[in-house]
Parts: sequence; structure tokens; C-alpha cells
Amino acid sequence: MPARLSAGIIGFYFLLIGAVTYLGADRIMNLVIAEVLVAALIVYLGRYLSTRYRLSPHDFTAARLFGSRRIPIQEIRHVAAANLRDLAPVSFIGSWGWRGRMWSPRLGPFDTVHTSSEGLLVLGGTGVPVFISPKDPGAFVTELSRRVRSYHPDVDILGSPE
Repeated sequence: MPARLSAGIIGFYFLLIGAVTYLGADRIMNLVIAEVLVAALIVYLGRYLSTRYRLSPHDFTAARLFGSRRIPIQEIRHVAAANLRDLAPVSFIGSWGWRGRMWSPRLGPFDTVHTSSEGLLVLGGTGVPVFISPKDPGAFVTELSRRVRSYHPDVDILGSPE
């Protein structure tokens, strides 16, 4: 299942790449610095565009370029709607971090593999929760709930994280 992508974020990456390329052409910054910045922006854009979520019969995987997070289905105990404000102090800079490990007063430590600020879910169980943004949150929750019930018939995963 693909992640929800934002045309605004993709456009902003291209705007930044264009601005750095234009300014790096001996106008304001050194050409080598401009090339390094453009390469970094392309890698981050690639990570953004490559974000995918996969539900297999045995596990959930949130994958992206140069990193992923896997949770066995039998360990999942809850999934809940979330927003960036509830997870404060997540910030603009923190959301773009490389590894994605963050801390929230509400959840404690959590991993973030999200691409959008809408339709966000917190998925957790016995380990560190993961913050995701599937393209169709309703279908994702329905299928995840069905798979979790195959392992634990008495567990209702819909609800608030502990």
C-alpha cells in the first residue's frame, strides 16, 4: 500500500532544488556546496517518494529508501488516529529527521515513517509505536484488524495507545 503523498511537498522539493541550482551557479554559494545540497535534497525526495506500507500474513512493514520498520502482526495491539499536534514536540525539522525516532509526551518514544499530515495512524504493540500515513487509512485499519484477530481473536486494536 503506498503512502499518501503531497503534491505541495514534492513541488517544494523541486523549488528548493531549482533555487540551490540557480544560486549555486557562481551567484551566491560555491558550486561544490550547491552540488552537495542538491544531492542531499534528491536523496530526501527519493526517501519521501519511496515510502510504502506492506501488510503480509505475518508482519507489517513501513519501508523507504535507506530504512524500514517491521512489526510482527502478533505483536500489534492497537491502531489509533493521530495528528501532529497530539504528538508534540514533533516539529518541522524533527519530522524530516533521517531515522525517524522521536519522543512525545503522549506516547513516549515512537518511530515516524509518515509522508503527509492527513490520515495519520499510530500503530503499536509490544515495542515502540510507529507513526504512518497510508493512502487509504480506513482500508488499512480494516485489513490490519482482520489480520490481528487471526492471531488474537479477543484483541480489539482500535483504540488509544497506552
